[in-house]
Amino acid sequence: MAEKKVKSAKKLERHFKGVANHHRIEILLLIARRPEIAQEDIIESLKGNQKTISEHIRRLYHAGLIDKRYAGRQVQHTLTPYGQTFVKFITAFASSGTG
Repeated sequence: MAEKKVKSAKKLERHFKGVANHHRIEILLLIARRPEIAQEDIIESLKGNQKTISEHIRRLYHAGLIDKRYAGRQVQHTLTPYGQTFVKFITAFASSGTG
């Protein structure tokens, strides 16, 4: 059986920094509920500023938590496998009754 590869602390830090903001957590959870959501729809759903939301999306992308797919003028967003793992973690943690 193949041994499961463990991520380095530096790589884990990159992912955790990606979700180290309440706006980014909201965006991640929204993308989980609505895969392939366009940036304009994210801005509208969260009632946020375009520049601010764009920056948070950029950080999630660079953290390896979301992917972008270009469809004409729209950019659609989906979760990466790591993004899916973080959504499961966030959901479990939020419903655990701690903190």
